Amino acid sequence: MKLEKYLFGEILQSVRQYKNLSVEELAEGICTVDELISFEKERSYPTLDVLYQFAQKLDMELTYFFDIASKTTVHFPNAVIQLIEKYKRERNYEAIHNIIQQEKENPLFSQKSLKQYLLWHEGICSYYLNGNADQALDLLSKAISVTNPKRVSLSEREIEILTSIGSIFNEIGNFKSAVTIFMEALSNIEKLPHILNIKGKLRILFGLSQALTELGELEKSLSYSQKGLNLCINEELLFLLNEFHYQIGENYVKMGQLDKGKYYLDECLHLLELEGKTNLLRIMKSEIDKILKS
Repeated sequence: MKLEKYLFGEILQSVRQYKNLSVEELAEGICTVDELISFEKERSYPTLDVLYQFAQKLDMELTYFFDIASKTTVHFPNAVIQLIEKYKRERNYEAIHNIIQQEKENPLFSQKSLKQYLLWHEGICSYYLNGNADQALDLLSKAISVTNPKRVSLSEREIEILTSIGSIFNEIGNFKSAVTIFMEALSNIEKLPHILNIKGKLRILFGLSQALTELGELEKSLSYSQKGLNLCINEELLFLLNEFHYQIGENYVKMGQLDKGKYYLDECLHLLELEGKTNLLRIMKSEIDKILKS
């Protein structure tokens, strides 16, 4: 969302002064003093997450900025969703949880699809913050029921939520349930006339191949991970590309085809090097060493 359409500078400055905060005090831990001055003079504009941090520090609702700073009509829920998606990519579940608690009673989120979105991410946070799988699975099931109580002919959003359920089953080691859920998700996504976000299908294929490997169904896992790899290549996506290489390599090694396995595992490491993911590269090298020595 572009914030140039909103008069944040004057509002930011007036609220800061009302709260008796200096420029240095408000900027601390969020941005530089020069950047804050630039925001207040509207020479530049804060990103949405920086604005959210200002709102927290000023002890005010983020909606306040949008309500009084808008030059035109603003769709606040879209701004919140974009912020949650950013934090989800960063795996900042604490920040997501705080936003949900702040907004779930907001009348702007009473629409079914928006209520569902918050409930979905509340379920995700319940697991990753508290380790409460039962509560998380319950919330995710309720999220699907908001728009589809009979759970038939799922929409793309509903399939994404179902995929989150499958991922949690994988996390807690209930691989049979994970396979059942991922197969349901795959069946539904393949019935859609078109897919808006192909990453959703890639997540399903990867989660399914992971669960099948853990169950020792290596041929099936290999088939689905190869489908995922081909989809990445056809769509020219890096998303999960190295993960599919790893999964295929692991399957081949466990099937006794060491040379093929090592080829795909080496490709996984090569891709991580190209992407500059040094931390993940170190972790994957360790995991690959374990596989090759097993």
